[in-house]
Amino acid sequence: MYRVVIADDHGLYRRGLSLALKAELPELEIFEAGCFDAVASVLAEREIHLAILDLNMPGLFNQQVLGDFLSAYPDTRFAIVSGNDSRAEILKALSIGLHGYIVKSQTDQEVVSAVREILAGRIYVPALLSRPSGGPGSHAPQSARAWTQRRMGAASLSKLTSRQRDVLKLMAEGFSNKEIARDLDISEATTKIHAAAVMRELGVRNRTEAAVALQNWRSKYTD
Repeated sequence: MYRVVIADDHGLYRRGLSLALKAELPELEIFEAGCFDAVASVLAEREIHLAILDLNMPGLFNQQVLGDFLSAYPDTRFAIVSGNDSRAEILKALSIGLHGYIVKSQTDQEVVSAVREILAGRIYVPALLSRPSGGPGSHAPQSARAWTQRRMGAASLSKLTSRQRDVLKLMAEGFSNKEIARDLDISEATTKIHAAAVMRELGVRNRTEAAVALQNWRSKYTD
């Protein structure tokens, strides 16, 4: 029995993918998650063999944060599911150590084959990667613009999830990761992932700068 988590904020796609996989791979136990916090909880509470993640899901997912997941859960295989089929995005995902990249426009059978490949210990790359980089469907410049816009639009503390705000508050009070984990009743690995996501989102280098950012935000919105 393999345990798989499908993380996507679009419930219709998430449930559709779950049904398609169960129909062809009845040996799978599938969990669903609609946000960053839900994924972190599933990974912390169960042994997950494969996590299929949409980077555009709420909760500040980006490829740097995924690196933290890879380090925290070395026995779990991770794959991206995305509507973006640009060669640049696929290669970027694979370059950080992810185990596959699934495009939402692929057929159910192609996705089932991808999951089989990844669970078998292989790296899955969609066939479309072999097309010329300048050919139809190549959207690298657009992808770069979209990435910049997402980062620029996510500069506020209001973008943090409720769990990430809890972690930030305790970070600002001087709590260690171990203390934060105990206080919030989550694993220390999950705490580290949340803390890393918070600091990257705020563009700060350490906990002191994070505390200052939190204080500035409070001053601005509570005066």
